[in-house]
Amino acid sequence: MNCALRNMSNNVICKLMAYILLLLSLVFTGACKNNQIDSVEREELFTLEVGHMEDQIALYNLDGTRGIRRTGFTMKDGQFYISDGNGGKISRFNSYGDLLFMIYNEETNPPPISLKTIISGEEQATRWAYSYPLEQPGWIAVDSRKHIFVEDRLPSQAHRIDRERNSLLDGIILHFDQDGRFINYLGCEGVGGSPFPRIVALTATVNDELAVICRLPGGWDIYWFNSSGMLLYLVKISSSVTPSLPDWPQALSVIDSVMASPDSRRLFMKVDYSRDTFDQSTNTRTGSEPVSSAIWILNVEDGSYSGMAEIPLFEISQNGNNIKTKVFYIMLGVSRNRKALLYFPVDTGYSLLYVDTHSNEQQRRNINFSNDEIRYNDFFLSTEGILSAMLADNYNIKLVWWRTDRLMGEAH
Repeated sequence: MNCALRNMSNNVICKLMAYILLLLSLVFTGACKNNQIDSVEREELFTLEVGHMEDQIALYNLDGTRGIRRTGFTMKDGQFYISDGNGGKISRFNSYGDLLFMIYNEETNPPPISLKTIISGEEQATRWAYSYPLEQPGWIAVDSRKHIFVEDRLPSQAHRIDRERNSLLDGIILHFDQDGRFINYLGCEGVGGSPFPRIVALTATVNDELAVICRLPGGWDIYWFNSSGMLLYLVKISSSVTPSLPDWPQALSVIDSVMASPDSRRLFMKVDYSRDTFDQSTNTRTGSEPVSSAIWILNVEDGSYSGMAEIPLFEISQNGNNIKTKVFYIMLGVSRNRKALLYFPVDTGYSLLYVDTHSNEQQRRNINFSNDEIRYNDFFLSTEGILSAMLADNYNIKLVWWRTDRLMGEAH
């Protein structure tokens, strides 16, 4: 082969190799894009200042430390209800941040300035306030009537000890109407009943029923009331009795959380499964590693299981290398049609996993936060599947939401 032909052949080969490399680069880039997880767009709604005035929330003390009492919130029909445990009040805001009404403790709050506190029978007030001696309002739920149910604490002299179950009984549920006027309180037996053990969730459910979920050292008690406050069901879940995973019958199981369905008499019980790890050279136990998680659907009326959805583990990379550690997702909330939202914190915010527990369809998304929003964040998943959050820095509290209902076809 002469030099000219050899040079021509080399040029063709070089061009061909460059073309192949370009194709591989495009394929690889496309594959990377396909593997990336999309972020859900965040909608900024309104901002509140930290403080004790009527349109503020006492999230922090004057010295900048977090208050010791809970701040809870819920969203219903685009309106936000915030229970301020440190301030001793309950506030309702529209989606623009306008304060509509307030229930407040006169001993811990200054008199309202912009809200009417005395309303005549013929007067039509658009913004008003009622006083009530709130102690430590916490978890809050609102039903379709816009009735408000909020956790509160009894004074210390009214506390009881359940020595058999090693629990402090000090919680009640206050019931207010749509205007913020007190109706009655609920205890374990219903209206006027004995105090609850530690309350970890409230859910307003179908037909304006209310689920009160309590955590005890040995498990969970779930109290299910009708719209009048009559106790319909009491479900007891023991931490020592959990369903086994079909593919891992010997796996160790731990109940991570229990949540009530908003549109049926069902409970969603997330169970995490792990297995022991051993040093093969000495056959000694070295620890445990995650195997899987599952959400079990428990019927409130008869205590039977009506389904299960297995949840994958979340993978995190260590120090930027290729070694990945598998961890359990955390269940964030339950929306209608047997759908659950789970999450795990990442550097930029949270990784979300939306699961249809009936079809086992799953979708992953990210929600992003700035560094100053990581200090405090609290979430609420509405019946329709909209994810809302309170995010706070030292001076302000942001109310935001993500239209996660569109992920699973719940938006109208």
